[in-house]
Amino acid sequence: MIFNKLTRYDKPRTKSQMENLAQLIKNRPDILPILKKGEIIEVKLIEKTPKKAFFEIARVGTGVVYGRELLNGREVIKGMEIGDTVSAKVVDPENEKGLIELSLTEADKQKAWGLAKDIQDKDEPVKVKVFGANSGGLLVELFDLKGFLPVSQLSVEHYPRVPEQTRERIIEELSKLVGQEFEVKVLSINPRTNKLILSEKEVMSQNIKDIINQYKIGDMVTGIISGLANFGAFIRFADNPEIEGLIHISELGHKLIDSPKEVVSVGDMVKAQVIDVKDNKISLSLKALQPDPWKDVLSQYKVNDTVKGTVYKFNPFGAFIKLNEDIVGLIHISEFGSPEEMKTKLTVGEQRDFHIEAIKPEEKRIILKLAK
Repeated sequence: MIFNKLTRYDKPRTKSQMENLAQLIKNRPDILPILKKGEIIEVKLIEKTPKKAFFEIARVGTGVVYGRELLNGREVIKGMEIGDTVSAKVVDPENEKGLIELSLTEADKQKAWGLAKDIQDKDEPVKVKVFGANSGGLLVELFDLKGFLPVSQLSVEHYPRVPEQTRERIIEELSKLVGQEFEVKVLSINPRTNKLILSEKEVMSQNIKDIINQYKIGDMVTGIISGLANFGAFIRFADNPEIEGLIHISELGHKLIDSPKEVVSVGDMVKAQVIDVKDNKISLSLKALQPDPWKDVLSQYKVNDTVKGTVYKFNPFGAFIKLNEDIVGLIHISEFGSPEEMKTKLTVGEQRDFHIEAIKPEEKRIILKLAK
C-alpha cells in the first residue's frame, strides 16, 4: 500500500491513515485509480494463510481472497509463491475492513469469455477437446470453458451415420469421438447463461465452399453412398470426393419408404440430381430421375372404384394402404373414431377391398374408405 504497509492486512485503517489517504487523493487523483466491481486487475501475492490470501494491488491497496473464493481458487493459490502475480476479479471494491475482495476463478473465467468473443469477432478457427457426448451433440472445452458442439454443426466426417437414429445409437456413435480434438468456430456466446455454441462445419475451407457453389440446381452427379441415417443417405461425389451431399428419405423414391436401406446400401454407385445448394450444403434426389407413377394415376384408378389394397402401416392420421408397388392411399382415422378402433378393424399386412373417395395427383394422395 502506498500510504502505509500494514503488518496485518485485515486491520481497519486508522483515522490518521484515512486522512492521509484523503489528502493524497485530493492532491494526486491520478495515483489512486478507482476500482469497479467486476473489473479484472493484476495482483501480487504478499501473504497466504489457511483461511485467507492477501494481494498487493499496485497504487490502490490490499486485496483479499477468502471464504468460498479461497476454496474455489485453492489450486491456483497453492501453486503460487510470495511475489507471484495473477489476474483477479474485483468482487467488492472496499469491504468493512477497508480491503478489496477478490476472486481468482472468476477472473480466469471472464478472461476466457473475452478470448472466446475475440475469436468469434475475428471468425477464426480454434481447437477444442471433446470430453463428453449426449444425443444432441458433443461436450467440449475451450479456454477452460464448457462448450457445446451440436450434431447439426458437425462436419460430414463426424456426423453419426447410424441407420437407426435412436438416442442410444447416436450417443454410442458420438462417444467414439471423446478425447479427440476438433477445429471449430464460435457460433454464439452468452457468459450470463454460460452458453458457448460451436461449429465444426463452419471451418470448411474456402476451396471446398467454392467447389460446392459451382453446383447448380438441376445438375446431374454420380457418387457413392457413403453413409445412411434414418432421414436419408449421404453421397460422396465421384468427381469431387471431398464433397458430400444428402439425399433426404423423401427424395429416394416416389413410393413410401420407411428406411433408406430399403433403397440404397453403403458403397452403391448412384446418379442423382441436385435440387438445392444452400449454406454450403448440397441436397440431391434420386426421385427426380425416376418416372413419376402419379402422372398416370388417373388412368389406373377412378373415383368410386372398389380396389384391393394391402394395409401397410398405421399413423396418427389413419392407415396407409398400398395399392401397388408405387401408389399408397390413406384411409382417415375419422372412419374409425379412434386409433384403437382402427386397429380392431384393420391388420397390417392384410388385403382388403377399399372404396376410392378422392384422387389428388398433384398432392400424391388417394383417399379411401372401407368397402361395404
